Amino acid sequence: MPLREEDLAFCPTLTEAGQRMLDFLREHPAAPRFTNQSGPRLLAAEVEALRDFVADVQNADVGWPPGGRPDWLDDFVAQTCREVPAYRELPTLSGGFDALPTTRRADLAADIARFVPDPVPVDRMINFRTTGTTGTPLLIASHPVVAARYLAFHLRALRRVAVQPHHRRGQVGVVLLGMQQRCFTYVSVTPLMDESGLAKINLHPGDWRHPDDRTTYLDALAPEVIAGDPLSFGELLTLPLTCRPRALLSVGMTLSTGLRQALAQRFECPVLDLYSMNEAGPIAVFDPALGGHLLLQPRLYVEILDDEGHPVPDGERGEITLTGGFNFCLPLLRYRTGDHAALVHTPQGPVLKGLMGRAPVRFRTFDARWINNIDVTHALAPWPLTQYALHQHADGSLQLRVPAAALDQGPALTGALTALLGPLPVALAPLQADDKVLQYTSDLEACGP
Repeated sequence: MPLREEDLAFCPTLTEAGQRMLDFLREHPAAPRFTNQSGPRLLAAEVEALRDFVADVQNADVGWPPGGRPDWLDDFVAQTCREVPAYRELPTLSGGFDALPTTRRADLAADIARFVPDPVPVDRMINFRTTGTTGTPLLIASHPVVAARYLAFHLRALRRVAVQPHHRRGQVGVVLLGMQQRCFTYVSVTPLMDESGLAKINLHPGDWRHPDDRTTYLDALAPEVIAGDPLSFGELLTLPLTCRPRALLSVGMTLSTGLRQALAQRFECPVLDLYSMNEAGPIAVFDPALGGHLLLQPRLYVEILDDEGHPVPDGERGEITLTGGFNFCLPLLRYRTGDHAALVHTPQGPVLKGLMGRAPVRFRTFDARWINNIDVTHALAPWPLTQYALHQHADGSLQLRVPAAALDQGPALTGALTALLGPLPVALAPLQADDKVLQYTSDLEACGP
């Protein structure tokens, strides 16, 4: 079977078996209309190195002594301050780690290049924009190896529930779900899992020739793992699927207990709630027995800070602040996430208790349909807004807050919202400088169970 040049561009190690999988995913009679092309872009030597990385992560201890710090932290800080322009400009390091200034999402959004280490070669770097529910729109610096490393932490989380994925060539390993009017969708293979299939699909009916094709396609793929967010999983519950994944992974938004229980009962498999963000990847996984989210990364130090940036005692709530990480294109140094929890030490590792992360938000249209907050992000994407906040009142009217410099774009911005949501009243207001602003809020019915 000849290999297609366009597929080799995204999968340099592609074999005939991998090509057959890609053709199957694309050409199935019930397949959706895929909007994009993507792939691992990994070179053969990188695949082999990643196998060692995955093994190391599975066997590593995660944590540090109560009241102490990880043994790798000092060397990491020193190297980061030498190599990263934004940190090299710090006036002094003599005050110790606690004296280092914190960073926020808005700092990265202002000039991401200043936070990329000088030694990182730019020829194979990749970048993508986040579409989160809180904070500031952000361009993330990354690399194919960094993207492939996510697997190591997902495997570590799955091991917590005694699931060891065994998908190989000829099987579909993972399906990634979206539920948006516009969604980045594609098919690929996973070199680290012997070119098992991967598909990113959008459950919105508009991406399919017939709404029933969603069920037919998913049953034909029979993926071992399905990953999504609460919005897409809520839609998944409405489909009469017969396939049974071995696990569901929820990422990106807060998963309610009710929805987690409904999914577990419907699909008769573990449902893992991952605390994850684009800036740091998978951070922690919820463990009911521990009553919180257990940290997953061996080289990620988590502080809990008060409003003034001071560490709080173990067990007290504060803002989750990160140092380290596995993205060598974007090492984090005291990065304030905007999420809040308390941290406690357990024999199994540090646990985030009472995590208050990013909850999904829906907006009701003029004709009483529901729109995903990510669709709002897409609608406002043409304008260079570093930050904004949209709120829907109980009567359906909207308030859009934007930086003062963007107020002159008001008619265009409100017009974009009207095109998406219908002729609802939209009030424009200035957004005060506050990095903790919730980007999307609503007084109407919350999403999910």
